Amino acid sequence: MIKRLFLILVSLFSMLAVAENNPYRDDVLWVVTPNQADWLYAVNEPAGLEVRVFRYGMPVQNLTLEYEVGPDMRDAEVQGRAVLQDGVTTINVGTRSAPGFNTIRLTAEIDGLTYEHHIKLGFEPEKLKPVTQRPADFDAFWQAEVSKARRVPMVVEKTFVPEFSSALVNCYLIRLQAYEEGNYIYGYLTVPNRPGKFPAVFSPPGAGIKPMTPEKDIFYAESGMIRFDMEIHGIRPDLERSRYEEVSRAFGKGNTGYLVNGLDNRDNYYMKKAYLSSLRVLDFLTTLPEWDGKNLIAQGTSQGGALALVTAALDQRITALAANHPALVDMAGYMKPGRAGGYPHLFTRFSGMDTEQKLTTLAYYDVVNFLPSITVPVFMSWGYNDETCPPTTSYVAFNTIQSEKQALITPATEHWISATTRRAIFDWVQAGLK
Repeated sequence: MIKRLFLILVSLFSMLAVAENNPYRDDVLWVVTPNQADWLYAVNEPAGLEVRVFRYGMPVQNLTLEYEVGPDMRDAEVQGRAVLQDGVTTINVGTRSAPGFNTIRLTAEIDGLTYEHHIKLGFEPEKLKPVTQRPADFDAFWQAEVSKARRVPMVVEKTFVPEFSSALVNCYLIRLQAYEEGNYIYGYLTVPNRPGKFPAVFSPPGAGIKPMTPEKDIFYAESGMIRFDMEIHGIRPDLERSRYEEVSRAFGKGNTGYLVNGLDNRDNYYMKKAYLSSLRVLDFLTTLPEWDGKNLIAQGTSQGGALALVTAALDQRITALAANHPALVDMAGYMKPGRAGGYPHLFTRFSGMDTEQKLTTLAYYDVVNFLPSITVPVFMSWGYNDETCPPTTSYVAFNTIQSEKQALITPATEHWISATTRRAIFDWVQAGLK
């Protein structure tokens, strides 16, 4: 069963994996090869690309390419043009004088249609440090907030969900009171359908207001692990997609979105609920009679990666964590010229965010300021071509973590993870169980 599910995941993510730079079932394929195999260079070392473009699987001849080069997530600083001779061209894309990433954007017109590609190259990114500063009372603030949240009674509603249950797994929809009385979060709990004691995995969600199901990671429970897939907004995850779309339009995007809600005051910022409610999920998981009493793992991607890291920093019950291209890292990075900041890119994709009040609040919620408090083993994975959670901030996160850590870097990856990476995370979690 596990092998069959893994093969299904491989097939699914193979299709998703080509959905950005090289669209699925497109006639045109870009093959761009840096002159350093790992896409990494020393500061001031010139970088070069070999570029090929194929149409219908055949090299395109005498094609003119437009290209531009600039810092990760920032405006281009250099433009140029190159011509494919005999189906290939070499482009000198320059260097950087400081650690970080450069983005090279390529454009070509073929029979009146425009095709685009991008690639990011790193220059000593292991030396990147955060721009965001840690407030002097950061620890005191969060200790007080955690203490206050713990006084809220835990109220649990548990509903069996036959749709996602099987001979191997029992699935339940959970409603938990958290953070403040009358505030709730939801999640799907999947438990191995057999006697025994099992490790527990807490999995917070990626960004957005959208329906969710436990299907893509149900192999954790099938393999002998309890798993809780969390919904942070207090909205039932099984509502019709149209209902979620209505809520998202009103409260999920732009300057009305939840990621900027309450940002003028550290006590009112929306993400406080998400951070503290994550601890309530741990309260719940550790009461389950099926839990083994030893292993409590946090695992998430993007916003979920951010919440996994924050949870491990705030709660010593976490024993290990895995985070993929985490969001909310060094968000004030944009305040430094030529530097990328973390998702949600408040200073380039929103308006009016660079006020003193907002910057002050952000420092209390930026993931990078939680990372020194993490003491457990960490597994991180990210790609260089990510335009949502850029490699600059993933490196900042990894460089700042002081506990035992391991990285799986997949340079060509954009804002997705492959089935093999998903499996590598599972194998790392399983290998570290006590």
